[in-house]
Amino acid sequence: MKHNMGKIDRILRGLIGIGAISAGVYYQSWWGALGIIPLFTTVVSWCPIYLPFGISTCKKD
Repeated sequence: MKHNMGKIDRILRGLIGIGAISAGVYYQSWWGALGIIPLFTTVVSWCPIYLPFGISTCKKD
């Protein structure tokens, strides 16, 4: 799997994922479980939605 996420993209997704999980815990809602998706894509540095569009936020070497 080729990485297609840059540093800023990963930071933003990580913050969004943590925020969603925190809000779900605070409001006792299962919707917070959706925060796992951006956290997973942050860890693997790969976004499946970018693939069909040919988008990559990685720096070119």
